[in-house]
This record gives sequence, structure tokens and C-alpha cells, in this order.
Amino acid sequence: MKTYLKVTFSSEGAKPSEVINRLRSLGFKPVIGGEQDMVYEWGGENATAEDSIWFADKIQATLEGFKVMFQIETLND
Repeated sequence: MKTYLKVTFSSEGAKPSEVINRLRSLGFKPVIGGEQDMVYEWGGENATAEDSIWFADKIQATLEGFKVMFQIETLND
């Protein structure tokens, strides 16, 4: 399974490099050439809906105060 993340930055918020570093601390990797900006690979685990919700909360807490918006999508790949 993979969780894809799309981030919208604000000129009034944190630097993109700071945001990316925070997301890397959660295990995300940058994606080049796709619609999404970052990907998290669950490592062969099958995430449940509850896992996805918990992870979304974790992402929000990690980005709190950075003045960014994000969208997530978790898929079986």
C-alpha cells in the first residue's frame, strides 16, 4: 500500500524545504513527475481505514503551524 500526499504551500507559511523535511521525518519520499508531491510506502503492510485516519492525524500534527494545505490518498499498489 502507498499513501500519496499533495501539498499546497502558502507565501505566508513555512519554506517548502522545511515542510519536505518534516514529511521526510514521517517516512515520505518526494515524487517527481506525478500529480502528487510525496509518497509513503507501507512496506508490504495492508493499512486499514483506521490506519489511514491515524496517519492523516499524524501528518496534520506534523504540519501544524506551517500554513500548508494537504490532500492524501491511500491505495493498494
